[in-house]
Amino acid sequence: MRPALVAVAHGTRDAAGPEVIADLLDDVRRRLPGVEVITAWVELVAPGLGEVMSGMGRPAVVVPLLLSSGYHVTVDVPAAAALSAASVHVSAPLGPDRHLARAMTARLREAGALFGDAVVLAAAGSTDPAGLADVEQAAALLRSEWGPRVTFAYVSAAGPDVPAAVEYLRLTGADRVCVAPYLLAHGRFSRRVTDLASATGATTVAPVLGGHRLVTDLVVLRYQQGLRALAATPHLAA
Repeated sequence: MRPALVAVAHGTRDAAGPEVIADLLDDVRRRLPGVEVITAWVELVAPGLGEVMSGMGRPAVVVPLLLSSGYHVTVDVPAAAALSAASVHVSAPLGPDRHLARAMTARLREAGALFGDAVVLAAAGSTDPAGLADVEQAAALLRSEWGPRVTFAYVSAAGPDVPAAVEYLRLTGADRVCVAPYLLAHGRFSRRVTDLASATGATTVAPVLGGHRLVTDLVVLRYQQGLRALAATPHLAA
């Protein structure tokens, strides 16, 4: 039997969030027939990753469905993964990655954005400098796909915030300013992005990344990378 894929998402009290993750992982299952795809959560939703991994009796690849580095990626997820009695590889988080930049481009187009429009990439934010650097890299990747008028903002970290970023782009000559949530699923942060963008009169707000096919591609890629890492682990041969 092939190693399991344990997909760990952040968690939200918004019922729409788990629905997005469920749809995404259904697509992953269709792409990986014969692979058990297990859903786990960092917080707020059961089952938690620690519960899943403590009962894991066979090799697995843990794929964090997170878009940047931070405490969950560097501490929480590896600690929970280590509870498994079998060989486990924890993959890199989903972002930053060009797959996500291309998915955001598609979501912007779905929302009516036009190439040449200014764009604010709106991320949740982090207290981890590595997480903030990842968001800046994500914005650079989106810039390479969309065009030069892309900046970034945070919902829950020190500035720039969404209103300031929208205002900055307007002051530099943008007539149309669109907002692209750098978020995987619906929840408190996505509602906040929509509210802030609406309050500033943004031209349009793209949907969250969700189950876009490029996100599915990226989850599958992280699993395949994890398989190669497991195969290179000597004691797995038994």
